[in-house]
Amino acid sequence: MAELNLLEKSITDNLTFTFARSGGKGGQNVNKVNTKVHAVIPLEKIQGLEPQEFLLLKQKLKGNINSAAELFIDVDDERYQEKNREIATARLINKVKAAIIIPKKRKKTKPTAASKEQRLLKKKLRSAVKANRRALKDY
Repeated sequence: MAELNLLEKSITDNLTFTFARSGGKGGQNVNKVNTKVHAVIPLEKIQGLEPQEFLLLKQKLKGNINSAAELFIDVDDERYQEKNREIATARLINKVKAAIIIPKKRKKTKPTAASKEQRLLKKKLRSAVKANRRALKDY
């Protein structure tokens, strides 16, 4: 697994922000203040990833990677640019961390003898209930 401190540091150090006017809460303030944050980091600047993790990152986050091979995120949750900048940084770090997790292979298992027996017993009981209904229906 990638060294997380190096990963986080490389992301926070190499992030570039651009700002725009955002909709949402803020009233007339949204029409005159650039609070929306567009955070971008070139993929080659993300350090601390092994080659396999880098491929996973590119594969899982392909919807957040532009044609210039940059990972981006937009945030306009809050009324303040600084808060949106913090949220964008945290979300980007969390996205990268989540994307590089290699899923464990599933081990196939078989039902135990007890569970098979229990299933068959339930089927017999259900069958008996239905058989009793048929017997009562004939009268």
